[in-house]
Amino acid sequence: MVDDTIARRRHPAANWLKSKRMVMAMVTIEEVRELARSLPRSEEAVVRDRVKFRVRRIVYISFSKDETTMGFSFPKGERAALIESAPEKFRMPAPASQRFNWVEARLGSLDVSEMEEIVVEAWRMVVPKSVAADHLRGTRFDHDPPACALPAPAPPSPSDLRKTACVFNGFRNIDASWLRLLDNTQPTLDLCREDHRTALLRWLNSWGCRIRYPRAGEPAPFDTGVAAWWRDHGTELPVAHLTALSDQDISLLARAYSELAALPVSSGLRARSLGPTAAAKALYAIRPHSVMPWDAAIAQELHGARDAAAFGNHLRLGRSWAQGLQRTMQVNEDDIPEAIGRPSVSLAKVLDEYLYVKITMGRAG
Repeated sequence: MVDDTIARRRHPAANWLKSKRMVMAMVTIEEVRELARSLPRSEEAVVRDRVKFRVRRIVYISFSKDETTMGFSFPKGERAALIESAPEKFRMPAPASQRFNWVEARLGSLDVSEMEEIVVEAWRMVVPKSVAADHLRGTRFDHDPPACALPAPAPPSPSDLRKTACVFNGFRNIDASWLRLLDNTQPTLDLCREDHRTALLRWLNSWGCRIRYPRAGEPAPFDTGVAAWWRDHGTELPVAHLTALSDQDISLLARAYSELAALPVSSGLRARSLGPTAAAKALYAIRPHSVMPWDAAIAQELHGARDAAAFGNHLRLGRSWAQGLQRTMQVNEDDIPEAIGRPSVSLAKVLDEYLYVKITMGRAG
C-alpha cells in the first residue's frame, strides 16, 4: 500500500486520500455544478448527453450519462497512488483516456469536502496560475508552495545572436530539412493529413529524434497517436508570435506539450514515448513563431526539469527575451532573424539556436 503522505506531497488534491472513517451524505451533481459554475473561466456544456465543465476547450470535469461517475483532471504520474490508496473511490479512466491527465471517481463514495478539493484542483490544472492564485487566495485551497525556479540567465544581445548565426550558417545544409518540411506541408502543417504526419516524422528524425519507421503491415503508433493528439489540440493551439503569447496561450501550449511527449511512438520490447525533446521540436514545427524548443541539456540547465511546468517557464523566458530584443532593436519580431543573419527561421528558433550553442555545444566541448 502506498503511503498517503507521499501522495499528499506530490499533489495537493491528495489531501483527502484514505478518509474511510468519515461517513457523509452522497454528493450530487448539483453540488458539483454549483461549485464549478463559481470558478473563473469555467463553463458548463452537455456533449452527447454527458455534463462537462471546461475552461475554453479544455474539459476538467466530466460525468457519465447516469451521473454516478465523475472524471476529472489529475496528474497521470500520481494516478496509480491515488487509486491504490482508495480503490473504493477512484478508478482508471477508459483506455482511450488513459494517455491524458485523467482519473474517475464514484460520486456516491465522496463526501462534500473531498468533492470540493477534487473540483478545485482539477480546475487549477487548466487555468493560468495567476487566475487560480487570485481566486483561491485566503481560502483553504491557497496552498501552492513558493516557486523554486532556477535563476534566469542573462538575455542574449543582438551581438550574441549574430555570433550564433555565424556558427549555424557554418553548418552544411543547416536549413535544408526545415525548408523541405515547409515546402511539403504548404500552406501550413495540418496533422489531419497522413502525408503531413509523415513529413513531420522525417523532419524530427533528421534532427536526431530516432523514431522508428514502421514496416509494412506493422502498427504505426507515431502516426495514430499524433493524429489523435491533433484532433484534441489542433484547433486550440495559439497562433500568436512569441512576443505576443499570453499566459493562457502558454498554459495551452504546455498542456499540449505534456500530452504530446507522452505519446507512444513504438511498442514491443523497446516501447518508448515521443519524449520531451521531440515533443518540443514537433510543437515548434507546428507553431514556429510561437514555440521556442529545447533539448535535454537546455531544459536541465535552465529549468532543472522537462515537465509541462518547466516547458511553460521556458516559453515565458523566450517571450521575455523576444520582447526585450524587439525593444532594443526597434524592429518587428519577424524582422529580427534577417537582421542577425538567420532569415530562414523564426525568432523562436533563433533563440533556441543561441541556447544550443551556449549550453548544448558548450557541454560537448
